[in-house]
Amino acid sequence: MSVPTIRSICRLLGLGAFFAGLTVIVHAQAGAPPPKPSTQALAHTLTTNDKLNIVVVQEKELGGISRVNSKGTINLTLVGEVHVAGLTVQEAQKAIENAYHDGRYLLNPQVIINVEDYAPREVFINGEVKAPGKYQLPTEVVMTIDELVLKAGGFTDSAKGAAVKVTRKLPDGKTTVIGPLDVESIIKGKKGTSIPLELQPGDTVQVDQRIF
Repeated sequence: MSVPTIRSICRLLGLGAFFAGLTVIVHAQAGAPPPKPSTQALAHTLTTNDKLNIVVVQEKELGGISRVNSKGTINLTLVGEVHVAGLTVQEAQKAIENAYHDGRYLLNPQVIINVEDYAPREVFINGEVKAPGKYQLPTEVVMTIDELVLKAGGFTDSAKGAAVKVTRKLPDGKTTVIGPLDVESIIKGKKGTSIPLELQPGDTVQVDQRIF
């Protein structure tokens, strides 16, 4: 058997270091938190029955799967209930971080939320549109009131499109009425119109008949 040369020994050591480096990388990736949500996902407004995967970075025992309950809250280790319904994913991440920081459990918490399962997101439009009824909101992107009107076939000839109202259920269970809103001008692209209202799950849009 020939005696291995110094060069061959160095090659073997180099390969060993290479594979050891790969092992370190694999272990580091296995313990890394999941990728942060996209910009669209961060803008998603959370609602009751959304199923969330919550990660508190470097605090594995604090994370887990949680579903937004009927009160609009999630229950977290140490801090208890945190209200998230009506918040965007980004806002909910901040709310959880504040809960752990303000409770003096963590000095500089970092929270990542991914929506594992979206609750049904429905809105309703009644009155003077060509196809009134129930419509599904898209996930991770917003639908505005003018887009809903167009999705419902547009206004009828007798619609009071300059005075549309929206009934919205608040997180505390109460309701509020938004409007009247000049949706007709928004659709026509008239200058000086307000930014169209972004719809939330459960909103009911009412288009009354114009009085001639």
